[in-house]
Amino acid sequence: MILIIDFGSQFNQLIARRVREHEVYCQVEPAGFGIDKIKALKPEGIILSGGPSSIYEENSPTIDADIFKLGIPILGICYGMQFMVHTLGGKIARSSKREYGFATLNISDEQNLFSGMDSSLQCWMSHGDSTESLPGTFTVTASTQNTPIAAIADTKNNFYGLQFHPEVEHTHQGKEMIRNFIIDICHCEKNWNMESFAHTAVQEIKDAVQDKKVIMGLSGGVDSSVAALLIHKAIGKNLHCIFVDNGLLRKNEKEDLQESLTTHLDLNIKFVDARKIFLDALEGVTDPEVKRKEIGRLFIEVFDAEAKKIEGADFLGQGTLYPDIIESKSAFGGPTSIIKSHHNVGGLPEKMKLKLIEPLQLLFKDEVRQLGLELGLNEDLVWRQPFPGPGLAIRIMGEVSEKRLNILKEADALILEEIRAAGLYRKLWQSFAVLLPIKSVGVMGDKRTYDSCIAIRAVNSIDAMTADWARLPHELLARMSNRIINEVDGVNRVVFDITSKPPGTIEWE
Repeated sequence: MILIIDFGSQFNQLIARRVREHEVYCQVEPAGFGIDKIKALKPEGIILSGGPSSIYEENSPTIDADIFKLGIPILGICYGMQFMVHTLGGKIARSSKREYGFATLNISDEQNLFSGMDSSLQCWMSHGDSTESLPGTFTVTASTQNTPIAAIADTKNNFYGLQFHPEVEHTHQGKEMIRNFIIDICHCEKNWNMESFAHTAVQEIKDAVQDKKVIMGLSGGVDSSVAALLIHKAIGKNLHCIFVDNGLLRKNEKEDLQESLTTHLDLNIKFVDARKIFLDALEGVTDPEVKRKEIGRLFIEVFDAEAKKIEGADFLGQGTLYPDIIESKSAFGGPTSIIKSHHNVGGLPEKMKLKLIEPLQLLFKDEVRQLGLELGLNEDLVWRQPFPGPGLAIRIMGEVSEKRLNILKEADALILEEIRAAGLYRKLWQSFAVLLPIKSVGVMGDKRTYDSCIAIRAVNSIDAMTADWARLPHELLARMSNRIINEVDGVNRVVFDITSKPPGTIEWE
């Protein structure tokens, strides 16, 4: 196994995902994880993650320096590399020029981590500190224009450092670098996959739940569906699923999902109409964080009301994924910065009557889809594009009202219809409409209009940690714009969002 030490990077679990792609088990633990615990795990290698801190800041994260005496390979990424250099006697200093984003990596030593690599490739940088001098046993193995020491190696001790982030898609051949570390340098065996994950997860759920009952919100998305199947596999009919119609669903979504869930899943499902409760609570609310937390609060209240009707219901199942957690709170006790609250984690009250079962909380979306196929889930559900827990509320900038919801539903339906017709639905990570909080002047039928603006959002991504705006054909954009303006009352302007993540997020709120 590979042990990953969380120094607070937003990408720390993405490192774990890259390790798992090579069918190697890994475990993420916080900075400060004791040396005795590390020894007990007997890892074949250790990866030190990046993080937002500077090595010289007070209370910056650390790990026991004795890890460098264990005789096992260690890879430091970004802050992890700086920690390694600083701890072993090198010098870290504030960079004269902060390096963030794309950079060209020039490799001077095409061995070990860089075995089989191109001599020059694109990498992704995000740092304000740099290595000024190395401990005596290290050599420089790669550089960029702004960072002379972009990669280092001590081949005698099997210590390696990368100032850039190999775990993100933006770094070309980054997966191969991690593969070279865990397979060629650490000599790990490939023995971890979705089949083994499912087997372990089912047993853990059985042990935790025993003869009690679990209630779960089933939205029809791949996350909740896969989580429900996994829990169902463990406890059978002791799982009671609840579909909450919060009024924030896409056009005809309740009817479509009711048919597909009833047809494909042999589960206990109860459909609850809570539209008025949610819409009344959102009246006058414009702040996106307040929206998310209010929706989360009401979501749990509905479950509490339903739970009282089910004798022996002690657990609440959720399809929470790791990107939900990492963007809402620090995972594993690490110092990760909060970006925004997510429905599944940000809206939970401190004293909840039900204990949580979140079997997918360490997985990314593509892994969940693999797991869904492993469990036999219908492919239409497996490949359904992600839809946020708060629904269309966070795609309406400003106040949510029935009128504005109807405008967005109609525009969104047209976009998805055209995306499917173009054969792009499964190729895109997400494609949807956003209703902006502005009106603009237009001319329709020789008359002045002053109506709403719709933004089209379409992105490509692997795991939602990073995303790039999709280069949709101009002809497709033209059709969508023309149809929205002509077929959706109250819209006279359409724009296309060309922002990637980072710096933006996929959703607008």
